[in-house]
Amino acid sequence: MARMRAVDAIVLILAKEGATQAFGVPGAAINPLYSAMKQHGGIRHVLARHVEGASHMAEGYTRACAGNIGVCIGTSGPGGTDMVTGLYSAGADSIPILCLTGQATRPMLHKEEFQAVDIAAVAAPVTKMAVTVLEAAQIPGTFAKAFQLMRSDRPGPVLIDLPMDVQMSEIDFDIDAYEPLPVARPVMSHYQAERILDMLDEAEHPLLIAGGGIINADACDDLVALAEYLGVPVISTLMGWGAIPDDHRLAQGMAGIQTSQRYANATFLDSDLVIGVGNRWAARHTGNIDTYREGRRFVHIDIEATQIGRVFPPDFWSVSDAGAALRTLLEAARQRYGAPLERYGTWVSECNERKATLLRKTHFDNVPMKPQRVYEEMCRAFGPETRYVTTIGLSQIAAAQMLHVYRPRHWVNAGQAGPLGWTIPAAIGASVADPDTPVVALSGDYDFQFLIEELAVAAQFQIPYVHVVVNNAYLGLIRQAQRSFDMDYQVQLSFENINVPATEGYGVDHVGVVEALGCRAVRVRTPEELSQALAGARETALRDRVPVVVEVILERVTNISMGTAIDAVNEFEPTAEDLPVDAPQAVGLRRGEEARQSG
Repeated sequence: MARMRAVDAIVLILAKEGATQAFGVPGAAINPLYSAMKQHGGIRHVLARHVEGASHMAEGYTRACAGNIGVCIGTSGPGGTDMVTGLYSAGADSIPILCLTGQATRPMLHKEEFQAVDIAAVAAPVTKMAVTVLEAAQIPGTFAKAFQLMRSDRPGPVLIDLPMDVQMSEIDFDIDAYEPLPVARPVMSHYQAERILDMLDEAEHPLLIAGGGIINADACDDLVALAEYLGVPVISTLMGWGAIPDDHRLAQGMAGIQTSQRYANATFLDSDLVIGVGNRWAARHTGNIDTYREGRRFVHIDIEATQIGRVFPPDFWSVSDAGAALRTLLEAARQRYGAPLERYGTWVSECNERKATLLRKTHFDNVPMKPQRVYEEMCRAFGPETRYVTTIGLSQIAAAQMLHVYRPRHWVNAGQAGPLGWTIPAAIGASVADPDTPVVALSGDYDFQFLIEELAVAAQFQIPYVHVVVNNAYLGLIRQAQRSFDMDYQVQLSFENINVPATEGYGVDHVGVVEALGCRAVRVRTPEELSQALAGARETALRDRVPVVVEVILERVTNISMGTAIDAVNEFEPTAEDLPVDAPQAVGLRRGEEARQSG
């Protein structure tokens, strides 16, 4: 058996497990690992400007492609604590990333050594495993267990903390003898599938809820196959968006109190059976629970047993991997029915009528622009091949109401944690994972400013993508939430920039900052300017091999549709009345027009 440093064994394990892309910031306590990576040559690395940024890059990398596990690396002390937000964000959305941190030598632990912190204890609540390795011989087993945990049951992140002397210790190791541990995933039983079909047979207006677990399981084709065989409409959660194409005849949008469509909420309220697959019944999806549950029965299918009954008790449930459940249900349905069901044809037609009529207005000609017009122009400029990346705020909520997603993993969103600053590094990670797919990031001005320095990473490593920044110089979501307190307090970002009068009171010169970081940028104020900027942004990014930022100056205050219950969403702006004029990019309206023209 070969004798080698523990860090050399680590690099060999990473390569064999398929985790060959790292994002990080080197430091004294993690330099041994970097020396092994340099010597090996097979672990690609992107140098972040902030260690939190590295963790979000790893998230974006994992989220973009099935099977990926992004690796983030930091030194001891703040190198680890900076990554905790990324670990939290990944864990909240069931995303596997591997965080490797340096640590003080073992004799110096608990002696208040420089940059020494018990990072395993800090990270434990937001990871599936967080451990400081105290014996070099435990390295192979610890990494094998880490990859098994990241992939098993509900996926999630792991942190491995490596004291410097452990990294440098020699161990006996044979990579050919190393084998990844088996991955555990529960599977729906045939009996459970039969009982769910019994409930379906009793329903008149059934729905499937597509959660993020379907995308994590790489089971979107299974979802579409089951939905088409049963003839049952599908409503997506925010994390499940893209599991079925938005223009599919069975796709009925997102229900919820924020990221939702009018037609989706109306369809949900008319349902009598809801089969949730890989979803958590998150509060922004359900809103008021009594309203959400009244008049309908529920089936809950989730890979994590402790999710069952966490929000409300379902009428029936199954602990199962989403893909396994969908395949078992389809097999049972084929055995029971013998041919695709047609009984729900009238119900589907009613759903599609709502999809083509219950729309929000997007076509505003105001200057400064309304955000709705921004998303209309984005739908016009960017095709179904586009991967959107965003995190939180009014920009994200409005985008989820008005953009369209046609493919799995083409909506990359920090759904539960929603950390500001997430978008830039996540877009970088997604672009690294899949450079052939166009990435369009979306930020409000505050999210954009949080980790703006990571744009220099994309410039240095020649990572092109398009970033749309909607700037109203406000903490828009918090300002809207403050309405209930009758205040507008500490949420304005506007000021007169004495160096750049062209910002006209909107404060930060984003164009100047972006260009100083080595990227391209343009500021637009009218719909016509926006249309022209978006049309050429992708080509400019590819030509110059850098991000292209399109900053859109918005009106200062726009309230985006939301409420407390799915039957009580406030529509602050006019809804669409003259449908082709008011909502020209609405996917349901376009499908209806196409059907009429072909007929």
